[in-house]
Amino acid sequence: MFPSLSSLISRPASIAETGDAGAPEPQGDRRPVFALALGGGIARGWAHIGVLKTLDAAGVRPDIVTGTSVGAVVGGCWAAGKLDELESWARSLTRRRMFGLLDVSFGGAGLIGGGRLKAQLEANLGDIAIEDLDVRFAAIATEYTTGHEVWLGRGPLAEAIRASYALPGVFEPLRIGGRWLMDGALVNPVPVSAARALGGRMVAAVNLQSDVSGRGTVVQSIGASERDQEAAEDLTWFARMRGARRSGGEPAARRPIEDGPGIPAVMVDAFNIMLDRISRSRLAGDPPDVTIGPRLADIGLFDFHRAAESIRLGEEAGERAIEPIREAMRALA
Repeated sequence: MFPSLSSLISRPASIAETGDAGAPEPQGDRRPVFALALGGGIARGWAHIGVLKTLDAAGVRPDIVTGTSVGAVVGGCWAAGKLDELESWARSLTRRRMFGLLDVSFGGAGLIGGGRLKAQLEANLGDIAIEDLDVRFAAIATEYTTGHEVWLGRGPLAEAIRASYALPGVFEPLRIGGRWLMDGALVNPVPVSAARALGGRMVAAVNLQSDVSGRGTVVQSIGASERDQEAAEDLTWFARMRGARRSGGEPAARRPIEDGPGIPAVMVDAFNIMLDRISRSRLAGDPPDVTIGPRLADIGLFDFHRAAESIRLGEEAGERAIEPIREAMRALA
């Protein structure tokens, strides 16, 4: 018999700091162990709140939750029974209040010291340990210098969450267990693999990039001619129009590309591209049983002040996913 394809592909190095690796028992109804993987996506992650609220209301409660970056924030607060508090705080954010939480630092390894956000997390989560949660939970982080994928499944919950969202260049890395850790989206934006490894028999994944327009492709033989400039303008306008249609808005007027983008735009677009490409690659190698894709094309990565809209879009995605999740559970029971 020929070896399976998965046995021929080496998986990325990971360090599972998760304690006992045994799978949780089903909750008495003979259904398969249900794991939920919550992806990264910065401000778009408020949609996770809507997804979890909708699944809870339908009685579709996961036994295991894994989260990357903002997925770790929302997933960890849900596992600790603090989702309502997180939702209230998210809905209260305005542009001004968000900037007030960002303590700019010019002397460290990131632009934001993170002390104010740390205080906010610790005020809500206190000294809750991951081991004491009612469900299995792991936050995904990346080790600085080695690029190892690290699964934080024991120790202080607030600390694991902070490590998972430590976006390079923005937040300083966090030292845990002798390792400097940063944002898990660098290696595993939608942590399906961790959800399966922790015992998930049926895995649903919330991919915050699934509806983002402008998917990457290969542009061959580009030059500097006027025709190439016109083609670039056409493609840019088409991407904006498609995103506006998906979100129910009006497409922006076509305009020529004259000046180059600024540093903030370059950073945001670069992170968007990275999230999209890595997410697609990881999900192709280890697809979930059900994909939950909130329609977030119109929500920017740093639109934290649009929590109400993001949560609503998450609720809608959760509603669409309930029956596919139940069908997958019946098939795997």
